[in-house]
Order: sequence, then structure tokens, then C-alpha cells
Amino acid sequence: MKTRSKPNRRRAGKEGRSRTNRFHRRSNPVPDGHLAVGRILGAHGLRGEVRVESHTDFDSRFAPGQGLLIGEELLLAEIASSRPHKGIFLVQFAEVTSRIAAEEFFNEWLYIPEESAMELDADSFWVHDIVGLTAQTESKRRLGEVVDVLFTGANEVYIIRPASGVNRDRDLLIPALTEVVRSVDIGAGTLTVRLLPGMLEESGE
Repeated sequence: MKTRSKPNRRRAGKEGRSRTNRFHRRSNPVPDGHLAVGRILGAHGLRGEVRVESHTDFDSRFAPGQGLLIGEELLLAEIASSRPHKGIFLVQFAEVTSRIAAEEFFNEWLYIPEESAMELDADSFWVHDIVGLTAQTESKRRLGEVVDVLFTGANEVYIIRPASGVNRDRDLLIPALTEVVRSVDIGAGTLTVRLLPGMLEESGE
């Protein structure tokens, strides 16, 4: 999944950022060679429409005629119609024509093949590239491992599983802001951060 960056933020992405203002933790395994662009929240109405939480910056992913892959089985479905609605999309798939059929896809993720992904900006990264990086301070002190990314509606937050003795062994929450995330080196497998006061529950850095 990816998202585009803004000058004052360093974003990691899905194919894009969440369009809701709720915290949402994405911990589902993404099938190899694919990217998640949305999640089905449930059925809407009686004719098979579904409510979709967008996880992409590109609304065109939900345009009529577009094909998406549903769930881990990667079932191909064509969008017959879609419309924005209260921060989400109401999507009608051509293959889903009843509420009963729509309800079968509750909480399923929507995917695209990686080769169909949009170009990333220089300061944007795939979520699956960020997850697994070693978080460290500018002085190379190891903080732990990035295990997930929260999408808050304002900026992403990296969840760091701490190294032994760090942060009283509690998860670290690192906002994906340029003043905090100083560099991301995918090749070296590191995420270098500048800890601001109050981020770490211990004395020192």
C-alpha cells in the first residue's frame, strides 16, 4: 500500500492514505505481489452495494469499470458504480447483486497487483517496506522494530515493538513527521528518528 507525501510529513503508504478520521490498524497479511487499496465495511441497501473504506490517494481506483481483487482468494470483481458517501465509498460490483451476497464480503480487503500501482513520490514508501525496519536514533541507538502503521486522518503513526529495556518494554508510537522521522533507508533496513520530549518513557534520549 502506498500514499503520497506532503512537504511537512513523511508518509508511508498503502496505495494511499486512509480517508477516515478514525484510528485503523491494518494488520492483515497482504498477498504476495499485491497492494491493499480498500476494505469492505459492510453491505449498504438491498441491491448489493458495499461500504468501502479507502486506503488509497487515488479515487480513480473506485471508478466504474475498474477491477479489484477481493479477499485472500483474490476474487476479481468489476466496479459497476461508485459514489462518495460520508468519508467512504459506496461501491456496486457487477458480480454482487443482492444484500445477502454483499454481506459475504464483510471486512474483506480489496487489492490490486503491484504492477498496477501508481508512481510513488520521493518521500513516500510502501507500508510493507516500512514494516520490519529497525528503528534507531540518530546516534544509532536501537529502539526496536516497526510492526505496523496507524492511519489517523492527519499523519501516519509507526508502531515500534521495543528492544529489550526500551520504553519500559511498551510499544513506541512514532508520528511520521519530518521533524521526527529523519531518514528511511529501505536498503539498510533502518528508520532513523529524532525522539521528541515525552516520546520515550525513560531518561536519556
